[in-house]
Amino acid sequence: MDVTFYGATGTVTGSRSLVDVGGQRLLVDCGLFQGYKTLRERNWAELPFDARSLDAVLLTHAHIDHSGALPLLMKAGFKGKIWATAASAELAEVLLLDTAHLQEEEARYRNRHGKTKHQPAEPLYTQDDAHKALAHLHRVGSDGQLNLGDAQVEFSPAGHILGASSIRVSDGERSVLFSGDLGRDDDLVMLPPQTGQRADWVVVESTYGDRLHMDLDPIEQLGDIVRRTAARGGVVIIPAFAVGRTQGLLYALYRLKQAGAIPDLPVMLDSPMGIKATGLYERHNHLHRLSDEECAGIRHMTRFVSSVDDSKALMRQRYPMVVIAGSGMVTGGRVLHHIANFGTHPRNTIVLSGFQAGGTRGADLAAGAKSIKLFGEYVSIRAEVAQIEGLSAHADQTGLLDWLKGLGQPPRQVFVTHGEPHAADALRLRIKEQLGWSARVPDYRETFRLA
Repeated sequence: MDVTFYGATGTVTGSRSLVDVGGQRLLVDCGLFQGYKTLRERNWAELPFDARSLDAVLLTHAHIDHSGALPLLMKAGFKGKIWATAASAELAEVLLLDTAHLQEEEARYRNRHGKTKHQPAEPLYTQDDAHKALAHLHRVGSDGQLNLGDAQVEFSPAGHILGASSIRVSDGERSVLFSGDLGRDDDLVMLPPQTGQRADWVVVESTYGDRLHMDLDPIEQLGDIVRRTAARGGVVIIPAFAVGRTQGLLYALYRLKQAGAIPDLPVMLDSPMGIKATGLYERHNHLHRLSDEECAGIRHMTRFVSSVDDSKALMRQRYPMVVIAGSGMVTGGRVLHHIANFGTHPRNTIVLSGFQAGGTRGADLAAGAKSIKLFGEYVSIRAEVAQIEGLSAHADQTGLLDWLKGLGQPPRQVFVTHGEPHAADALRLRIKEQLGWSARVPDYRETFRLA
């Protein structure tokens, strides 16, 4: 059994791990790289493996840094099946089509306004490309079990977002467990990740491998921000991941309104992808904590903004409101237009509610940037920039260690991935010192023989 790491090494994005096992070549996740330009350029480069040689793809969850390169895989000649849980498959359809649409839309915008170094600007992939990838999606059974040749595959709940899984791959003698992105035990929306799995080797994420979540109530934090912004007549702009973070924010705002803790101001969800994902959370309510009554209350509270014209109309409004829009790290989507419009005035607030990868506009805002580049031009940021740490859907360092401790047996080795360099190495050291296990941080394109 061999494992090669083609992504999520030294970064939280671009998850792609190739497992050669039992005569099968299985790719665990196929995500887009985000953040620094040197990473994003990998999305445009030739794949570092032969897509035609792959037998199948195993998808831990639908977030774009895990699924977003599937259309590129198809363009490179992949012909096999893409396996995912039912909820992940439905979310992947929403995310991939919307991501392709946004790329097409941005290319058209750049060409129309001459804001491109390339003539013409082209999308990374189109909606037709996304449809071709979705045609290869297959749902694993409710038991999470799958046999692929001589390889046995098991999906188990990982919390984090709807349908997210850890994936164990075995040839009957040896096994490797990929954590996927692990959720929190105290997540507002999602149930805790399952642990107790047994594996000889473990690949664990480390997004928050060097830190603990602050002991603050994120709902109270959000309430404070909304109250002070509304008091000065401002607009709250919240860049948010369409899946997971958006639903958590809507639930937090619902709780605040129910308690009378914030003014009864409009809540706008300006994200076609987020609107569709919210519908899926309502349909799969057995996979999360929210009741039917709470889901209905969120829908009643929220104005769903789908069309481009309605989105543009929001930017002409000057009354206090909350606008939630993608993307979460300010890498694209409608939130760019909202920040360009509202970010220039000190009465407004931009709320960063999740992890901001290095090299993203979100990371620049978190670092106190006074201007950011939007559509080829620098825009001054005079709005308040606030951060809420407690809404993260990722386990922190203690949560990651607890998940590892709960495994059915100590593994021979742990590979630490999906983290910025400091976070990954900090978790590696904790695993070694606290658990006494062998752990290492793999390099990009590094192969390990598991024997």
